[in-house]
This record gives sequence, structure tokens and C-alpha cells, in this order.
Amino acid sequence: MQALEVRIEAVEFRGRAYWQVRLGRRTLRFPHEAAARAFAAQLHSRREWLIEQRTRSDGTEPSPPQ
Repeated sequence: MQALEVRIEAVEFRGRAYWQVRLGRRTLRFPHEAAARAFAAQLHSRREWLIEQRTRSDGTEPSPPQ
């Protein structure tokens, strides 16, 4: 399975500057950097929590990111 990471990128869309938060192929655009960073932090925390829960239920250690 491919290791997914939360990424923030500055992009231009229809002539306006936006901040794009990406996780794999999924993306969301925000007009304000602070909103994008807050969302990305929450998304990262939830992703880590889900990985931890999956590890506990499987009884296996997660593979290190590549």
C-alpha cells in the first residue's frame, strides 16, 4: 500500500490564489492559508489516529513510510 501524506500547496485557480490540501488524489482548496493549515493539521491527526486504531485491531506493526 502506498504511503499517503498530507500536503499543502499554493495553487492558482481561475486567476485567483488558493491553498490546496492534498491527501493522495483527494484535494480541497482554501482561499486562506490559515484555514488550509488548520484543516491539514486536523486531517493529519485523524489519519494518524486511524492508523493507530488499525494497528491495535490487527495486532501488527505498521510499515515505515517510504
